[in-house]
Amino acid sequence: MAQPEQPAGAKYLRGYGWDIDSPYSRPRGDLFPVGSFGHTGFTGTSLWMDPRSNTYVILLANAIHPKGRPPVTPLRGKIATATAQALDLYTPGSKTATGGEILPGIDSLEAQSFAQLKPLLAHHNNHLNIGLLTNNTGLDRNGKRTVDILAHASLSGLKLTTLFSPEHGILGAEDREGIESSKDKASGLPVISLYASVAARRPKHEDLANLDAVFVDLQDAGFRYYTYEAQVGYFLDAAAQEEQQYHHRLDIVILDRPAMPAGTTVGGPLSDAGHDGYTNYMAALPSQNGMTLGEVARYFNQNKLGPNGNPLDAPLTVVRTQNYIRGLWFDQTGLPWQNPSPNLRTMASVTIYAALGLVETSNASIGRGTDFPFEQFGAAWIKADELATYLNSRKITQVRFEATTLKVAEDEHKYPFHGQSIPGVRIVVTDRTRLDGPALGLEILAALHHLYPQQFDLDRANRLVVNQATIDAIKADKDPHDIVASWDAGLTEFREKRAKALIYGYLP
Repeated sequence: MAQPEQPAGAKYLRGYGWDIDSPYSRPRGDLFPVGSFGHTGFTGTSLWMDPRSNTYVILLANAIHPKGRPPVTPLRGKIATATAQALDLYTPGSKTATGGEILPGIDSLEAQSFAQLKPLLAHHNNHLNIGLLTNNTGLDRNGKRTVDILAHASLSGLKLTTLFSPEHGILGAEDREGIESSKDKASGLPVISLYASVAARRPKHEDLANLDAVFVDLQDAGFRYYTYEAQVGYFLDAAAQEEQQYHHRLDIVILDRPAMPAGTTVGGPLSDAGHDGYTNYMAALPSQNGMTLGEVARYFNQNKLGPNGNPLDAPLTVVRTQNYIRGLWFDQTGLPWQNPSPNLRTMASVTIYAALGLVETSNASIGRGTDFPFEQFGAAWIKADELATYLNSRKITQVRFEATTLKVAEDEHKYPFHGQSIPGVRIVVTDRTRLDGPALGLEILAALHHLYPQQFDLDRANRLVVNQATIDAIKADKDPHDIVASWDAGLTEFREKRAKALIYGYLP
């Protein structure tokens, strides 16, 4: 009864008789995850239950007598949040156990003495030469590198021979193009850079021919334009090609990790056909997918068509994260923080990246080169007070906008407005669990176009929006609420396909 039972394409989650995630879920508060559930009563009563922490919150109230009393709805959420805080549940950095220690894929392998790999070994005659696509985020809970764990794995026949690095390099610290291949100092293994050039982004046959499998351990951010997703897609493409063209079985093994924003939100415009690339692996992807990287790989494998017109169906194994439920945000998992890329440094920046990622390729700054990248935006040609006031007037209740000044560093990266102090707007998230990040991004695009139509280059933003109808609607000054509503049919279709790729549920 407490599991989501709505149709696969539905936007809101409901069980039989229980509310799970909908506009009426305010009694959940800010900390209990999606997957907890409850119900409200007419007089102001509410019941909310969280199976993972074995906690329930009951509010008995009479908000209808006398007439004219303030609504009780906000109080319900505040009480739930206060309860979670008092019990040290789901607060960032909390040490309180809730449903078992969360073990990412690499930890899961270690905990089970690599037993999950034995069927794979048997398929390859008990000898498995592997490559590893990873960076600084490829660590176990204790901070040991996945590189070193696999290089010294106590599993006969397993041999790590090659490393691959995505955008930002093997250390995850480079913010430039043209990253050269190198050698890992600690292990001595070669590192093949997949960001040396545009042509290098797809793995080459000569680098795969002597491998039986490629493992992937990367922390994804959860957005279509985050290039780690396309990089995984390119390995799936390569595995399918190896089989079809060279009769070489190349297994892809995803060592999965939790989603960073909770794996519950799906939003944004679906990408137009004919624009596949490094920031949009395939057509009809929303900007926020609500999946882990392992689930993304499953979705690609099921829905991307290969040269023969059939789904890729490459040999794919996902080593799942143990004890994870999809309603958790990354900072509620108890896992140590590693920047997934140089400019995503905080949970706030990842949250707002859902919005500012849609602005990134325009001629506005999204905070690169400042102390708060992806938490603020600006341009030399805006008026900060005017823009903040306008956006606050839109009554986006999950955030507020504050006028500020962006001091953009002068450095080799040549970020927009580098070396300048420019007017800007800081985004402060007040309710991340109910924030529709892509809809917020649309509001920002529409505001910039509305207030500064001569200066703001909206067409450039379409490199990451990848939806011409959305750009045209902004140009026509349509209300952002109506534009967001126009995405619904496509998102419903995506959710139906996505449901077949999901691994993790909402309950323990």
